Amino acid sequence: MSLSLVQSRALLGLEAAAVTVEVHLANGLPSFTLVGLADVEVKEARERVRSAIQNSGLEFPNNKRITVNLAPADLPKDSGRFDLPIALGILAASGQIDAGRLAGYEFAGELSLSGELRAVRGALAMSLALHASHVVTQLVLPAASAEEAALIPDAQVYRAHHLLDVVQHFLPAGTQAAGAEPGPGWSRVASDVRPMQTSYPDMADVKGQLGAKRALEIAAAGGHSLLLIGPPGAGKSMLAQRFAGLLPAMTTEEALQSAAVASLGGRFSLDQWAQRPTCHPHHSASAVALVGGGSPPRPGEISLAHNGVLFLDELPEFPRAALEALREPLETGRITISRAARRADFPARFQLIAAMNPCPCGYLGAAQKACRCTPDQVARYQGRLSGPLVDRIDLHVEVPAVNTTELMDAPPGEPTAAIQARCAAARARAIERQGVANQALQGQALDQHLLLDDSAAKFLNVAAARLGWSARSTHRALKVARTIADLAGAERTQVTHVAEAMQYRRALKAAM
Repeated sequence: MSLSLVQSRALLGLEAAAVTVEVHLANGLPSFTLVGLADVEVKEARERVRSAIQNSGLEFPNNKRITVNLAPADLPKDSGRFDLPIALGILAASGQIDAGRLAGYEFAGELSLSGELRAVRGALAMSLALHASHVVTQLVLPAASAEEAALIPDAQVYRAHHLLDVVQHFLPAGTQAAGAEPGPGWSRVASDVRPMQTSYPDMADVKGQLGAKRALEIAAAGGHSLLLIGPPGAGKSMLAQRFAGLLPAMTTEEALQSAAVASLGGRFSLDQWAQRPTCHPHHSASAVALVGGGSPPRPGEISLAHNGVLFLDELPEFPRAALEALREPLETGRITISRAARRADFPARFQLIAAMNPCPCGYLGAAQKACRCTPDQVARYQGRLSGPLVDRIDLHVEVPAVNTTELMDAPPGEPTAAIQARCAAARARAIERQGVANQALQGQALDQHLLLDDSAAKFLNVAAARLGWSARSTHRALKVARTIADLAGAERTQVTHVAEAMQYRRALKAAM
């Protein structure tokens, strides 16, 4: 048979579109043509496949005209994931393996010139997409990729180390090795339900900074974003790096979502399973690096931080376009990347922790060192943050410098486990009451579940009018107050809760 069909998958965002690899062998001038909107990486498969087949001791049809079509033709294909299905298609079309036995299997894998199978990007994302769309199939993947794909419950995943391992499994009936058991390089990978074992830096390492620790606890309990403002060396980065440990433990669904995005970005490791990600991009990062992009679209830092933490240190130093691109994802929890031919949706439900100095020299308001900046310089520096972006950050907290005596003599602070227990209990109260974290409350749900006392409402109205708050600022302060009430175990939101919440929106203005 001179025509064969092999099934594979292409990744577009988190979607795994079906791709049929069609291989036709015909008489004529020897050639190897690959069509179907293939990227450069895919077109280079011609040389990899040719060498892999020959170096594996198999016969490559050098005297034939080989045409490989990746259908559908209008779907972009990238990466080396199609090497293995192309090689199997050529072997099936030339009769070296049984084309009929390939039915029910899907293949992905990059080939080395010797025939070894190399890991492909996005194996877990592909397996999760198949599971979500209820597609029942058997995936054949390189060994390293099969381990992560098997994290999906009930996934049928087979690992192979070499092209010959796959070929031996699909030899025609009557061939000498057809009835033999597959070699040690081929095996079924059982679904791996891993325990939730996580390890984070301990908050006990931070001495002093009780106000900042309290703000971190509120942010973790309610899912709020946070801006830390203070001089250099005050501990802003140290606090932010320990924030992920305060968040409630990940559910299996959250762990799979985060791992799928990390797999798509080539960052997933089994050692990081169920550990909330903390992404810390450099302040020179572009808008595309933060929100994602490219052709085909790849996830950015905000998606890689899904269900975790996005820490932006030196916030005013980021390009203005990059910061403004965060405004929509902070509200919606998703990012849509649109291009002329395609669009891709990525999840982006992250918690923003930002840090900045109050002025260019960093010592405005510091007791240890005098600030040398003029008022105009301070205004220009803080003016790099737009009002709409600052308005979307729930908590603005001042982080003062810790004096040497406190740093050397103070005992270790409260450990992460104790704070995390309180945060998890408060988050559980909110979920039981309204189904979402307090930060996600919108519209009528906010009015219904806020349970604001009359005296607290009057206090907020007067204070918001005097401070000139926008409607968004008022609503975000109310959400923070509801979280403070949950931490206190209070059923209703009282004046004390609202008063504390209002203090967390004044640090930046006080510095200005």
